[in-house]
Amino acid sequence: MSEASFIADLQEGKRAAYSRLLDEYQQQVFHACLSFVPNKEDAEDVAQEVFVEVFKSIHKFKGNSKLSTWMYRISVNKSLEFIRKKNTKKRFAFMQSIFGNEIPVDKTSYFTEMNHPGIVLENKEKSETIFKAIHQLPEAQRIVFTLHKVDGLSYKEVAEITEKSISSVESLLFRAKKNLQQILANFYKNST
Repeated sequence: MSEASFIADLQEGKRAAYSRLLDEYQQQVFHACLSFVPNKEDAEDVAQEVFVEVFKSIHKFKGNSKLSTWMYRISVNKSLEFIRKKNTKKRFAFMQSIFGNEIPVDKTSYFTEMNHPGIVLENKEKSETIFKAIHQLPEAQRIVFTLHKVDGLSYKEVAEITEKSISSVESLLFRAKKNLQQILANFYKNST
């Protein structure tokens, strides 16, 4: 079955097409979410939101890119949306603690999933440090770096997903590497 007829079946709401979509894209979507939200349970929740969004929006899909590229873009956007909400909750909890309505803070490590296929490090602490450093990058740099270096996508694929030119992707990646070097240098300087 061609991608065009598969998409047509999805747009017509055929059950078999939705089953195939889940079978073929479930792992890819989960791993894309895990790259940005390195907590297994949260990444699973975000991945579910991605599929809900795909089901709701498939009729809007124009076919200007591959279905996988479109789904990757939704995965990145849903992951970033989740991170923004999480950061807003943290700021709210911080403000409450200042004004005396303290909420107990979860002291467990958020970075629970270190078996991501793009990260093969023998030391969990190194993985956690790197993920924390990546999450300190400006959003555009973080997206490009994660898609290229963690998920192993080509510049062309990253450009399609982010809807940027290849030269913009290269520039963002260069700046991300420079910033990561600085973040990690400061981290290791402060930890000795």
